[in-house]
Amino acid sequence: MEDHNNGQNSVPDKKAVALRYREKEGKAPKIVAKGRGYTAESILQAAQRSAVPVYQDKTLVSMLMALELDREIPPELYAVVAEILAYVYRLDKRKKPDIKL
Repeated sequence: MEDHNNGQNSVPDKKAVALRYREKEGKAPKIVAKGRGYTAESILQAAQRSAVPVYQDKTLVSMLMALELDREIPPELYAVVAEILAYVYRLDKRKKPDIKL
């Protein structure tokens, strides 16, 4: 997930959060990486190299940035993250629920 202002963010202003969902590991996606500035840029580059879809939502990335790494997202974010997972599944219907955002 990436925080963008019409694609005009400078590197210091960028924020990124990576989520992973593995059905066997828990009931909700986990935050596996997050960062600002150059760390965010590195997360986005890693996603691009690995062909991992990037979903842009400034409000959601701000909420996710406040959460701890390697923790499941809280129930109040299930619905919005479910929309992201549906988006990813539509992009690649062949992929199983081992998904990173």
